[in-house]
Amino acid sequence: MKDLGELRFFLGIEFARSDKGILMHQRKYTLELLSELGLTAAKPICTPMDYNLKLTSRQFDDHVKQIQPDEDTSADKVTYQKLIGKILYLTITRPDIAFCVQTLSQFLKASKKSHIDAALRIVRYVKNQPGQGVLLSNDPNEEVSAFCDVDWIGKSVVAWKSKKQATVSRSSAEAEFRSLAAVTAELVWIVGLMTEIGI
Repeated sequence: MKDLGELRFFLGIEFARSDKGILMHQRKYTLELLSELGLTAAKPICTPMDYNLKLTSRQFDDHVKQIQPDEDTSADKVTYQKLIGKILYLTITRPDIAFCVQTLSQFLKASKKSHIDAALRIVRYVKNQPGQGVLLSNDPNEEVSAFCDVDWIGKSVVAWKSKKQATVSRSSAEAEFRSLAAVTAELVWIVGLMTEIGI
């Protein structure tokens, strides 16, 4: 084995060390993606997805017949799948776009122009801060914190998740409790793992 020194770059993820810890980011990957898509001169956007955007599948449109044939044309399936795959790789260090990418990945089978436009909006959002990433803090505090259904506020992230719930909740309070139960289950597992390895 050969010691290659401090880790600086691995599989498209850059590591920057400071007195606060290690910052994982994908600045180079983001800039290459912007260049590949021809968005280097595009204006950055401050939100990853338009709040009022209603994305529908081709099957839904055919069933409801609410969109005219020329209004929202179908897009190249392979191009859309590649674009979503590239953006999905960015969620490793950008959990702020995870929900938007998950939403767009539901339309991989039959994409439309509106789906590609929404995906390109995510790329323009990432352009706003291409070096943003996840800080692995070197704070010696051994306290484990968990956040549920909120923006991430902690010092070092261990796990994050964005997904649809398997069941339909009757109220927002019930949805919060389901989300809290999932976080608690994962927290119990993490605390058990840390106890097992002696931390």
